[in-house]
Amino acid sequence: MIKRLFVFTLCFLSLQAYSQDDTLFCKQVSALQTLIKDSHYSPKPVNDSLSKGVYHLFLSGLDNYNRFFLESDIETFKEDVLKIDDYIATNDCSFIDKYITILQKRIEDSKQYVEALNNENFDYTGKDTLYFKPGNSSGYFKNIDSAKRYWSKRMRYQIVEKLIEEDSVFDNVKRNFKSLEATLKPKLIQNQICELDEILHKNGNIDTYVKELFLNALVAYQDPNSSFFNDSDKVLFETSVSNNQLTFGITTAKNNEGEIIIAYITPGSAAFKDGNFEENDVLKTLTSGDEILETYCVSNEDITAFTNDEKHNTITFKIKKQNGSIHNIELTKTVTKVEENTVRGYVVENGSNFGYIEIPGFYTDLDSPNGLGLANDVAKELYKLEKEDIKGLILDLRFNGGGSMKEAADLSGMFINRGPLSVLKYNNGDTFTIKDANRGSLFNKPIIVLINNYSASASEFFAAALQDYNRAIIVGSPSHGKSSAQVILPLSETNDLGFCKLTVEKFYRVNGKSHQSIGVIPDIKFPSIYDNLKTSEQYERFALKNDSIEVSLRHIPLRPIALKSIKTNSENRIANDDNFKTIKLTNERLLNDFINKTYQYPITIDGIYTDIENYNNLWNEFYSNINKAPLSISARNTLSTAEVIEYNTDDAKANAIILDNIANDIYIDEACSILLDYINSKTTN
Repeated sequence: MIKRLFVFTLCFLSLQAYSQDDTLFCKQVSALQTLIKDSHYSPKPVNDSLSKGVYHLFLSGLDNYNRFFLESDIETFKEDVLKIDDYIATNDCSFIDKYITILQKRIEDSKQYVEALNNENFDYTGKDTLYFKPGNSSGYFKNIDSAKRYWSKRMRYQIVEKLIEEDSVFDNVKRNFKSLEATLKPKLIQNQICELDEILHKNGNIDTYVKELFLNALVAYQDPNSSFFNDSDKVLFETSVSNNQLTFGITTAKNNEGEIIIAYITPGSAAFKDGNFEENDVLKTLTSGDEILETYCVSNEDITAFTNDEKHNTITFKIKKQNGSIHNIELTKTVTKVEENTVRGYVVENGSNFGYIEIPGFYTDLDSPNGLGLANDVAKELYKLEKEDIKGLILDLRFNGGGSMKEAADLSGMFINRGPLSVLKYNNGDTFTIKDANRGSLFNKPIIVLINNYSASASEFFAAALQDYNRAIIVGSPSHGKSSAQVILPLSETNDLGFCKLTVEKFYRVNGKSHQSIGVIPDIKFPSIYDNLKTSEQYERFALKNDSIEVSLRHIPLRPIALKSIKTNSENRIANDDNFKTIKLTNERLLNDFINKTYQYPITIDGIYTDIENYNNLWNEFYSNINKAPLSISARNTLSTAEVIEYNTDDAKANAIILDNIANDIYIDEACSILLDYINSKTTN
């Protein structure tokens, strides 16, 4: 018999199955807490403080936007605020049942409320009001009527929003609103019901979903970078830091009708070589062995989880072509290079030839402890760039979330003449010094490292090392502020209980200081659209504190860089640059008019339109004004890259877009100007 992973109507659940599942959860909780106690960098005691912290994290995960629970539900849950530590100590897991039952009921109730809106004539006369508050500061529903009003308001807003999106001429929308709404309303209601169904079927079923949310809350209380992983989570994370992946090569997405479609096919992958898959094909079912996944009202995340499941090496994809024909195609995973984890060097011209390399992540070969990853790829690109007679190098670490510490250390060693790079500290107080043991460096010319608030962990390790050795000028925004390292550990060596990404060490700069929760501070700061959005680690719940350690290392940096005039020149350029003025103004408007603002307006077609239009105008003005001021740079390929893409049409198209993006990036433009000043200052000195 074929086993259905997602059952839309659950009639009953056998006591035996429930008991077994409950026992599994208890084993997971116990194993996870033991793992935390034994291996976390700074494990917190199991006490009332833990109970409070885990409770609030768990509740936030269950209903992050306060869409489901009533105030009476919260009163029921509150009995656990100071008891979770007791449940853990006594191995009592029955507390989880009420969260599963109540969340499932509230989602089912919400589906009924939304379904009933098909028979309701929506009121757009302004009798009801929409409220907007900073962050997630709205309370829970006082009663069922409050919940019903919420869904009615939400659907009315979505209808007007969708109509404006489909027709930018507002007069057309107003003139034909009645007929347009009649057509669109049932579609959006059905889409919303599907979204609610997706929650019920997340991670296989609502039971597993809720239990895994609790497990994640239990470990996230230790620090925001520790988390529980099921099998799919583990594969996805490992893919993000690996240069190769066992995959079908299919990236999926949802179209406007709520169907799962093929959004992208990775060149060279199994799907690419098969030749029968096309972008925009609709996936109907996926079958692996005795498991079948129907894609109706299933989230894209669950599709990804199914295809990434290590047990699903071969899947039969039932697809619907754009001509309506149905095909069943069996496909087996193959090892494919992760496209996002590749680097390529470019030549940026600004009076001189400079090398430019964007480093998306510190990926590595997870299958081999001595495998070749990011550092090796950068070395190859540097060799090509040196043939172009570059005078300096820009390494772009913006939006680089980190990755392998080994790769970060290897990359750092390519630019300094051996010495300590960082100090690791473990949970027992022991320390270990990460060193570059190789004499000499691969590249000796001036370097600019570009970072922003989303540069984290391994990228901060690298930026800090080059800053400490006076080897590069760091420019951009303060980095994320994550000075910790994680490993993925199984909860059990013998049982399939899942995994944990656990913080096991902190790393410090060679002077003993840490950038934890404060970030690597650039030598020269650039304005950013992300300024003051509170996205760095210091704003995360339970973030590790900043501290320092005593060190006695033989750290021999280069002569300090004469930054004063270079920094002054940059500040003057930025202050007088229309592009940077646009960025600063847009950031201020975004914060003042939207993110930090409390406001309300009556639900009318005009009211909703004005709200949406104000937000759209902010970004329309931004994109129309940015890059109006001409940039001083151009970008081209190395001769080696030009030869490679000459016979690859897809690569050539993607490459042309990248070159255009580089040439129109004001941050790269300013980095080039700084690099030119840096080179000139070295010449005069």
